[in-house]
Amino acid sequence: MCGITGWVNFDMDLSLQNEVIEKMTNTLKERGPDGSGIWLSKHCALGHRRLIVIDPQGGSQPMIKKYGEKNFVIIHNGELYNMDELKNELISLGYIFKTRSDTEIILTSYIEWGPLCVKKFNGIFAFAIWDEVQNRLFIARDHLGIKPLFYTIKNGSLIFGSEIKAILAHPHVKPEIDSQGLAEIFVMGPSRTPGCGVFKDIKELKAGHYLIFTKNGVNINKYWSLQSIPHEDSLEKTAEKIRYLLKDSSVRQLVSDVPLCSLLSGGLDSTAVSAFANEELKQKGQKLITYSVDYVGNDKYFTPNKFQPNSDADWVKFVAKKLDTNHNYVFIDNEELAYALKPALYARDLPGMADIDSSLYLFLKEVKKGATVALSGEGADEVFGGYPWFRNKEAIEANTFPWIRMINERMKLLLPEVVKYIRPIEYLNDRYNEALNEVPKLTGEDPKNTRMREMFYLNLTRFMPMLLDRMDRMSMAVGFEARVPYLDYRLVEYVWNIPWEMKNLNNREKGILRYALKGYIPNEVIERKKSPYPKTHNPVFKNIVKKWLKQIVDDSTSPLLQLVDKKAIAELIETDAKAYDPAWFSQLMGSPQLFAYLVQINMWLKDYKISIV
Repeated sequence: MCGITGWVNFDMDLSLQNEVIEKMTNTLKERGPDGSGIWLSKHCALGHRRLIVIDPQGGSQPMIKKYGEKNFVIIHNGELYNMDELKNELISLGYIFKTRSDTEIILTSYIEWGPLCVKKFNGIFAFAIWDEVQNRLFIARDHLGIKPLFYTIKNGSLIFGSEIKAILAHPHVKPEIDSQGLAEIFVMGPSRTPGCGVFKDIKELKAGHYLIFTKNGVNINKYWSLQSIPHEDSLEKTAEKIRYLLKDSSVRQLVSDVPLCSLLSGGLDSTAVSAFANEELKQKGQKLITYSVDYVGNDKYFTPNKFQPNSDADWVKFVAKKLDTNHNYVFIDNEELAYALKPALYARDLPGMADIDSSLYLFLKEVKKGATVALSGEGADEVFGGYPWFRNKEAIEANTFPWIRMINERMKLLLPEVVKYIRPIEYLNDRYNEALNEVPKLTGEDPKNTRMREMFYLNLTRFMPMLLDRMDRMSMAVGFEARVPYLDYRLVEYVWNIPWEMKNLNNREKGILRYALKGYIPNEVIERKKSPYPKTHNPVFKNIVKKWLKQIVDDSTSPLLQLVDKKAIAELIETDAKAYDPAWFSQLMGSPQLFAYLVQINMWLKDYKISIV
């Protein structure tokens, strides 16, 4: 996995802009600790930071292929999981390969098929190709947006990067936010509207899209989207297909020239991926390495609630023993968890999921000592319907995003003029209706399945990207690659059209997945009630972030004070924010996370020197 960045301008000579592209590239050094490279031409400057996963000797970037006197130059972040099939097809067409790298396969595919090469790929990717034959830049992002790509257009330049920080390093770009950016932070946050980079004029290339930049400007095209068609397979056929696709995806994603592991929670999703990977590795005489995360003191302070009904600890031990993996336990200190809010913020370039982010950062930082690549169960809840709001009548019937809660209460924390500026209810409703208008309808579908199709679309396109951002940024911040077998686009396409009654088999969350996995993973895990990513229940974390927020309120120079009602925040601290428990956002963000989120906003405004315009 890697970091990419670049600058294209058809009216400037960029061949002497070494210093600028070096600066942009160096912001991504954590994404690629193993090497760096830049490429300069008259109208294009490209930068790359490398994390070695495949072909240590041959995979250096930027990578160049000659076409007569012209160059095709690529920088790439990601992995192709169908590289062998593609390579064989291209060899049959007469191409010769100099490396074992999937980067060369992507570049050669573009030379052969042009922009439509993206339709050939199965993987996680964001890449840019400078095409001297057509005199254009081509950038593309994977089907589901697992790998990030941001861009802006300033003064005739297209400036892009894997992370926002690379764009902000360019002298043409200022760290500014306007009413939309503030609404994203205080209304949508920590989720984000697809395509929106929060910073003024910074955009995100959406999942399943590619962009072409020429002298005539920007042209953006969608190459993949969900299609709604009748599901005609029987229950048994459906289960068989799910099993095949998930196993195939898990096995494909084992490709690596560096140590690989699996992240294990003892839940349905991670156990299935671990089981399929373990089975494949055992056939090669290898043993799967697994890791789990917990917090100091959670054994003492954990209490079940409707969002988090049970603890992972006993389940992890049970599954690791059943699968016979080489298991490793990581325990996070709560004070360290609080102090990691800063590197987590820098990794995301935005206020995020507070300790849900910083814990993953610390967890993967520890895992990195023994591995560089991990399989994860991320995405299963969105694909198969695992969240509580899929079964909550009030949430299903509510005309809004079910994970964004207590919006009116939260707006009381802001200054009245800020609320007026961002128009929170109007903004939220506009974003919600925008999402609903995108849903691919199925003619003749009954009202219940129509609504559940909308719920799945909202989760796949509005909630899941926040978690994918989290996984990508926290893993890459420690030079680590996380893979997501449940988000193989073939599996997502198939499950999308399974009717709700079958997805909700036996009235259980992810009922069809449970059914498909019978006999393949322990029955006890199949029957286990869903529990989300573990968070700390130790009061140490909450006490630290509450203290920090009080210090912010007491400091008249704190940038947060230009946005929030000081009296309302003081009252929030005084009442311990208990009104925001168990969750004001998602399943995991309650009172400790509200304190931490406000702390991160202040840190972000201050450290990024953000101007509000």
